Amino acid sequence: MIAAAMSRAFVKEGEDAGLEELPELVVSPHRNFVTPEGLALIEAALGRLESELSAARAANDREAVARVERDLRYWRQRRSSAELVEPDDEPQIVRFGCRVRLRTATGESVGFRIVGEDEADPKHGLVSYVSPLAEELLGTAVGDEVRFRGSSAEIEAID
Repeated sequence: MIAAAMSRAFVKEGEDAGLEELPELVVSPHRNFVTPEGLALIEAALGRLESELSAARAANDREAVARVERDLRYWRQRRSSAELVEPDDEPQIVRFGCRVRLRTATGESVGFRIVGEDEADPKHGLVSYVSPLAEELLGTAVGDEVRFRGSSAEIEAID
């Protein structure tokens, strides 16, 4: 009798039976600065997920509904906390949203844009403003030396 009561306490019943609970997506503790493009990416993600939710509900796909609802919670929170930072037309120092071109000690020219966490894509030269590289670059000006790839590089241009 006791074993039967205990085992029932750990069994999901009803329509959620068999569904694993998805972990929530982690929201960064940093301020949610976004470029205009970053804000557009958030809006696009919300639109795509709303469509996916409708399709999942129509297909009665409870696992997809749970996943999409979880993702929507993340992106709605990111939208509500987004702080749009308009680009400076002629920046004199590196700040959020700037494109920065470095000249390495070997003469290589490397470019980056400092963006929000959700739009960061280092393979495409988009680095998060909280990354070590961005922290090294923020506040510098053309001609300044910064640490880069274990060496030094000069700020060549800021756009």
